[in-house]
Amino acid sequence: MGCLGITLLAVLMSSLPCWLGAPCPPVPTPSNITQFVCTSPSLSSFPTGFPEETLTISVEFTNLSSIGPDALQKLPKLRELHLSSNQLRSLPGSLFRDLPALRVLDLTNNLLEDLPPEIVDSYSPLQHLVLNGNRLGALEPAWFQTLGELEWLDVSNNRLQALPPNCFQNLSRLESLDLSNNRLDRLAPELLAGLPSLERLNLEGNQLHSIVEHTFDLVPHLRYLFLQHNNLSSLPAQLFRKLGRLGHLDLSNNSLSSLAPCFSEQNLTLELDLSGNPWACDCAMLSFMQWATGRSVGLYALQHTLCGTPENLKGQTVAAATKDKLMASCSAAPAERPSPCSLPQGQAS
Repeated sequence: MGCLGITLLAVLMSSLPCWLGAPCPPVPTPSNITQFVCTSPSLSSFPTGFPEETLTISVEFTNLSSIGPDALQKLPKLRELHLSSNQLRSLPGSLFRDLPALRVLDLTNNLLEDLPPEIVDSYSPLQHLVLNGNRLGALEPAWFQTLGELEWLDVSNNRLQALPPNCFQNLSRLESLDLSNNRLDRLAPELLAGLPSLERLNLEGNQLHSIVEHTFDLVPHLRYLFLQHNNLSSLPAQLFRKLGRLGHLDLSNNSLSSLAPCFSEQNLTLELDLSGNPWACDCAMLSFMQWATGRSVGLYALQHTLCGTPENLKGQTVAAATKDKLMASCSAAPAERPSPCSLPQGQAS
């Protein structure tokens, strides 16, 4: 993009809030305005005076560090509340109660270390909850007890070290869960219990060194799974067996040297990224690559999918090595070797 294009884009982005809604009160606005946007860096207190017809409030990129418990009273039609990029350190326990229409709550890039228990009371129609970029060190199951309608939960870029089992057990409609860029080094075996609708799970950029074999059995509708940039050195053979709808799996930039997982026979198409791992280019890798080719698996970033061993193949691409140089490491012809996804005799798929 040229300088002119960049300049025009900058102007467009800087003027975008003016298009989205009226300035925040107390600036006088026409009675038919239902969307309000306030992005003044000097703002340090939450605006007041929103009309009861308000549908959307965006108070973002300000110096707001606290908000009173009654700041959102008498807003029965409020559907979206955006409070991103402020200085909020805590929230009153009653702040989001009595908002019967609230569907979207965005708290991105604040300084929150905790949330009030049951941040909304009784039943809530909330569908999107974004907590990305805060300082949360733990998640409490109580926060999600009343969020049975939630479809999107983003808790990425926090300080999570461990998550309790059954943490999300009431989120039966959740479709997307983002836990990326935290400090998780393990997953509780029942962490994903109660998520039958989950389609997208992002665990990128954590410190996972292993995953228990049946962890993903609880989310059979999963389509997108992101495990890149962790510390995984091996994976259980049956880890992905129950994921019949899996279409994209990213295992890049881990410490994997071999791969022999079983995928469901229902996976008609699968996109797989194996780059950035120190693969052992031996007969097992040859068998896996031939299996993947036979299944029409889409292998991405092959130019960065390199051999780590043996020494004479180190640095070469796995694709080139498997084609020309790995037959000698096979004690049996590849056609006679079992697929890495074969189940032991007597077990059903």
